[in-house]
Amino acid sequence: MNNPIGLFDSGVGGTSIWKQIHTLLPNEDTIYLADSKNAPYGYKTKEEIIALSFKNTEFLLNQNAKLIVVACNTATTSAIEELREKYDVPFIGIEHALKPAALQSKVRKVGVLATQRTINSELFAKTRANFPEVTFVEQIGFELVQLIEAGKMESEKMEELLKEYLRPMLKAQVDCLVLGCTHYPYLIPQIEKLIPPTIQIIDSGKAVAQQTQKILQQNNLLNLSDKKGQSVFYTNADKTVLQNLIGKESLVLNFEF
Repeated sequence: MNNPIGLFDSGVGGTSIWKQIHTLLPNEDTIYLADSKNAPYGYKTKEEIIALSFKNTEFLLNQNAKLIVVACNTATTSAIEELREKYDVPFIGIEHALKPAALQSKVRKVGVLATQRTINSELFAKTRANFPEVTFVEQIGFELVQLIEAGKMESEKMEELLKEYLRPMLKAQVDCLVLGCTHYPYLIPQIEKLIPPTIQIIDSGKAVAQQTQKILQQNNLLNLSDKKGQSVFYTNADKTVLQNLIGKESLVLNFEF
């Protein structure tokens, strides 16, 4: 089926998921929506996130999306059930990586850097409860998304915040670090400078891409063309940050609801 895969996020962070999907499924057309004007979702109420997720979904469905990836941890934990109930299209959510981290941790200590909404979500609490023998050192990434959206990934402020947020995890001697926001993989180069190589950084990008492929196959939605897929990106904010993350050759358009 030649219709595009749709993806949305509260901003540019979900492009980390898009890159994994585009790498695994290079023949698929994709449409990415960055709702940067409303970023971050992590501080909004569940009702606000559901309403924004409905708007994002309807935009992508109007572009004939055959499957929608909710490329946002916060929107997944707050709205994925409501989206599946309301719309007759497959949805792929972002599963936080607590389970694989807990299973891989040799010292039973896992650091978690995520948004406020994700850490306080029911799904997060249920997963954490399944591993009572594991100590989770949790940290809300206050201001990280805003700095990324503002194009200030390499700023002194970012470095200061990362040092502050990672300090309790280093003190606890965790050996796995879960990145619970699709924006955060862009910070991996900086994080790696601040932690020892013995700490494994875990994010969900590859697993989401593999799940997308699986669901496309199960629903007979794979694009069987041998042509390289086309990707279009939409943002309701300044295009510069998004353009820099995905490459100058990619088509970035503005949109307004």
